[in-house]
Amino acid sequence: MDFGLSGKWALVGGASKGLGLGCATALAGEGVNVVIVARGGELLEKAAAELRASSGVQVQPIAVDITTPEGRAAVFAFRKDFDIVVTNAGGPPPGDFRDWDRDAWIKAVDANMITPIELIKATIDGMAARGFGRIVNITSSSVKSPIEALGLSNGARSGLTGFVAGVARSAVAAKGVTINNLLPGSFDTDRIRSNMANAAQKAGTDVESIVEKRRQSIPARRMGTAQEFGEICAFLCSQQAAYLNGQNILADGGAYPGTY
Repeated sequence: MDFGLSGKWALVGGASKGLGLGCATALAGEGVNVVIVARGGELLEKAAAELRASSGVQVQPIAVDITTPEGRAAVFAFRKDFDIVVTNAGGPPPGDFRDWDRDAWIKAVDANMITPIELIKATIDGMAARGFGRIVNITSSSVKSPIEALGLSNGARSGLTGFVAGVARSAVAAKGVTINNLLPGSFDTDRIRSNMANAAQKAGTDVESIVEKRRQSIPARRMGTAQEFGEICAFLCSQQAAYLNGQNILADGGAYPGTY
C-alpha cells in the first residue's frame, strides 16, 4: 500500500534509537525526508547514515535537547515547515511520589506535555495552510492504565492527552490536519529494559525473570518491536488515515484489560 507520503518532510524526536528511530525508519521507507533529533550526537549520526543508506531520502540529524527552547530553535532554524511531526521524549524516572519535589514535576511536565504542545504550536498553522498535516504524539499505555511507579509520566502525559483532545477537534481538522496519540505498551527498548532492571533490583531477582513475567502478562506473550511500532506510526501519518483524528491508539499486544 502506498501511503502517499513521498517527498514530504517529517520531524521525529528521540530518533537515535528505540521507538523514535522505528518511526523515522518507517517514514523514510515511505519516501519521507526526515529531520531526526536526539541529545546523543554520535548515536544520532549513526542512525542518520543507516537511514540514508536504506531509504535514499534526505536525512538531517540535529543533536539537541528538544525539550529546551534552544533545542527547538535549532531545529526550526534548519527547517520551519513540516508535514509530519512525531513528538517523542524520554519519560521521567520511576519512583515514589513522596520523593518528587516541585522541580521533578516541572521537569516531567516540561518534557512530556509542554514540549509536544510547543512543537504543535510551531507547526500546525503551516500544515493547515498547506492542506495537509499529521501530528503523532508518542505517549504511553499509562494514559489508559496508570502505572503506580510512573506517576510523573502518568500525570504529564495525561495532561497532553487532554490538550490534544481539544485542539485536534479545532478548525484545523477541516484543513487536512490530524493529531493522534500513539500509546506504547511493553516494547523491547533500552528504557523498558532499564525500568525492568530497577524492578529486579528492588525485588531481589534477576532481570530475565522480570522480563518473562512481563511477557506472560501480555496476551501476545511477547514484547513489541520498534519496527512494528514505527509502521503503526507511519500509517497514522498516511493519506489513508485522514479520517482518524483525536484518538489514543493503544499498541500493547492486548495487555489493557478494558472494553473501552
